[in-house]
Amino acid sequence: MNNAPEALPGTADFSPRSVLDTLRTAVLVVDAQRKVSYLNQAAEELLGASTRQLLGQPLDYLLHDAALGAIVSETVDRQQAILRHDLDFGLPGSPSRHFDCWLTPLDGAQSGGLIIEIAATGTLGDAQRESHLLAQQEANRLMLRGLAHEIKNPLGGLRGAAQLLERELADPDLTEYTQIIIGEADRLKNLIDRMLSPGPTPEMAPVSVHEVLERVRALVAADLPPGLDIECDYDPSLPDLWGDREQLIQALLNLVRNAVQAVDEGSSRPGRVLLRTRVRRRVTIAGRHHRLLAQVDVIDNGPGVPENLREQIFHPLVTGRTTGTGLGLSIAQSLISRHEGCINFHSMPGNTVFSVLLPLAGERR
Repeated sequence: MNNAPEALPGTADFSPRSVLDTLRTAVLVVDAQRKVSYLNQAAEELLGASTRQLLGQPLDYLLHDAALGAIVSETVDRQQAILRHDLDFGLPGSPSRHFDCWLTPLDGAQSGGLIIEIAATGTLGDAQRESHLLAQQEANRLMLRGLAHEIKNPLGGLRGAAQLLERELADPDLTEYTQIIIGEADRLKNLIDRMLSPGPTPEMAPVSVHEVLERVRALVAADLPPGLDIECDYDPSLPDLWGDREQLIQALLNLVRNAVQAVDEGSSRPGRVLLRTRVRRRVTIAGRHHRLLAQVDVIDNGPGVPENLREQIFHPLVTGRTTGTGLGLSIAQSLISRHEGCINFHSMPGNTVFSVLLPLAGERR
């Protein structure tokens, strides 16, 4: 007997097994009796047994954690997705391991079932971090406006003085030095303008996130280090986003280039960058509740974000590279926030994940 539903909501063209078996995140479907009615291949690998052995097994037999029962009940009662970090699951025949767990109720309050997604600690979204990052971004904007005023005025005077000096020089060869002064003053002014400019108003329309990601892959392909390829783990059922295609390309391009540079400069192991897409349900960003969101993960196996930079990583001019401007992540966060989304990250040596959350086209109100 096949206990899996014929189709999950919103994926009429894909059977659950054909879609979910392509995912690298472990997914279990649990019925009202808290028994497993479906699991994908990643869940089989996590639990170390086949679907035939695990179907119908009680959830608490497969995943031992004192808090799990209460979390399952809360998810079903509230009919709202719940994320829990760092659950210490004991697995059958294996030592306990730490995981993040996202529980989503199946549509229909009467079903009593739910979907459980399990991933290594630190790979799922963090609502608290999202709220903090959005507040931080607004504080950065106010700080930069004041700082820009204090910098641009003397820059204008410096440039003007260099122009006047150039006119008085008897030796034309000396104008090389005044041109350096003028050029560097212009460069600093442009840098400040880039930090402060709100940019063009987004031209919002339905857009395929996978088409955007493939465009980003094409843009970075020419600069990839030898032996590095960008892998993909796409959810083919993901609906269109509601966004500005060009701005989304720029935001994701900044994230992917950061990942490639991190792998190229700091890792002794073979470089790996992975682009992953998933649907997220019932998530609140900046006080606004979204029934459905797209999550785009940019994952690399580089050395990770330095501990001393983690709280300021989205601040402008903060960078861990000597050749970096420190603007890429700040600009990406700004572009995504214009789409009512957010970027957060989790990082450890060998596994850094930048997650972009964006509303889907059907969520537009």
